Amino acid sequence: MLSMLTFARVVPMPTTSTAPTERATPQDRVRQVTVLAGAVIAIAAAAIGSGAFGGQPVEDAAGGALSATGTPLAPDGPAFSIWSVIYTGLAVFAVVQALPRQATDRRLRAISWWVLASMLLNAAWIGVVQLGSVGGGLVVIVALLAVLATMFVKLLRIAHTRTAPSLVTDVTVGLYLGWVSVATLANAAAFLSVAGVGELGLGATTWSVVLVAAAAALAVAYAAYGRRRASLVIPIGLAMSWGLLWIGLGRTTGPLVDEAVATAAFIASGVALLAPVVATLVARRR
Repeated sequence: MLSMLTFARVVPMPTTSTAPTERATPQDRVRQVTVLAGAVIAIAAAAIGSGAFGGQPVEDAAGGALSATGTPLAPDGPAFSIWSVIYTGLAVFAVVQALPRQATDRRLRAISWWVLASMLLNAAWIGVVQLGSVGGGLVVIVALLAVLATMFVKLLRIAHTRTAPSLVTDVTVGLYLGWVSVATLANAAAFLSVAGVGELGLGATTWSVVLVAAAAALAVAYAAYGRRRASLVIPIGLAMSWGLLWIGLGRTTGPLVDEAVATAAFIASGVALLAPVVATLVARRR
């Protein structure tokens, strides 16, 4: 009996009590409603501004600087169909985060405002470009890239919660970040071209190859940094690979053929596609 009492003192007996479920705060409800309403407004504004319901398409704005043949780094037209996937993901995210049971989800608490900011910045980019300012568009898209990169880091630092919201968040943010990473380089090339310094002493082809190589390096960096979160880095790689592939295809036909840029873009597309797969497999083996 004495030994049993001693054991009980050393090893606490299991208890059946559980910690109380965290309750949603008024701030949680405000966040959910605001992000949902803001998403509707931002997505609608982006669709209208892009010419989806008539008006001037983005590729015709600013004198066609951002068209598929504006610079050697411009993706061909079909590349932009990825926006329909990204917008769908953002709409689903907005609905999921607004569900009552998701009010206290720590990942959604951490990034919902950032997601809303990204959607507003995307709508702002379309508006600025429609006004004819390629330089202004570059500033906005760099800010958008910074917001998405911040979300990327935050999501990596917070463990998955429920399966559905975690996957919706990771896949949507991953595709968004990957595509905007490529689009930022294309926007930068368009700005340099409009400013009359597109060749910068090396020639348009050389600089385009350099920027494509930078995109491939960035894809590898994303994969290496987020190697333990396949649900996030694989969508990034897919979106970057898609954009780079269409840069390559755009340089093989049409009025702006450039074999060197096309080859570099195809190689970079393959790197972007494989890097997250390799990185996550290596991380799992370790």
